[in-house]
Amino acid sequence: MYPNRILLMLCLAPLWFAAGCAPVVVGGAAATGAAVVHDRRSAGTVIDDQTIEFQALGDLHADKELYKQAHINVTSYNKVALLTGEAPTEELKKRAAEIVRGNEKVRRVHNEITLAAPSSFTSRSADTILTGKVKAAMVGIKDFDLTRVKVVTENGVVYLLGLVTRAEAEIATEAARTTSGVQRVVRIFEYAEE
Repeated sequence: MYPNRILLMLCLAPLWFAAGCAPVVVGGAAATGAAVVHDRRSAGTVIDDQTIEFQALGDLHADKELYKQAHINVTSYNKVALLTGEAPTEELKKRAAEIVRGNEKVRRVHNEITLAAPSSFTSRSADTILTGKVKAAMVGIKDFDLTRVKVVTENGVVYLLGLVTRAEAEIATEAARTTSGVQRVVRIFEYAEE
C-alpha cells in the first residue's frame, strides 16, 4: 500500500505545482467546471492547452541535453505557448522553442527562457509565493474575473496570459505591477470583444 501512495503523490505533484491549476487541486471538479463556464476559451481549447503543456514537457524531457542542463516551464493559454525558465546557451533556448513549436496544436510560441544556469529551489519557491500574491491582489477587484487570467512568475517577472478585454488587461496589469516583489510584468494577452 505504501508504494501506491508514493505513486499517487508523484502523479498529483505536477498538478499541485502547475501555475494556474489551483481549481483542479483546491476545489476539485466543481471548481474546475465553474472556471470553464467563465472561460472565454471553448472546453476543447482548455483541454488542448492542458495537453500542450503535458506533451511539451514530455518532449523537452526526452531531449537529454535539455533535461540535464536547463529548467524550462511550458504554459499554454488559447494554444499560445509561453516558455519560461533558464537554459545555459542560446542553442538550447532555441531548441526548446522548436520542440514546442513542433506540436501541431500550438499556434504561437513566446520564448522567454533566460540564458542562465537553472534557478534554485529557493528562487522557484519565491516565484510560487509571488504568483499567489498577484492572484490574491486580483481577487478583490470588483467586476474582475480572475479565472480569465493565468499568472506565471519566473525570477520575479510576472507573465500574464488570457483572453481578456483591454479593460481587464489593464486591471490585471495594474494589480500585478503594484504587488510587492514583482520586478516586471509581461503581457501575453489576446483580446476579446468589449
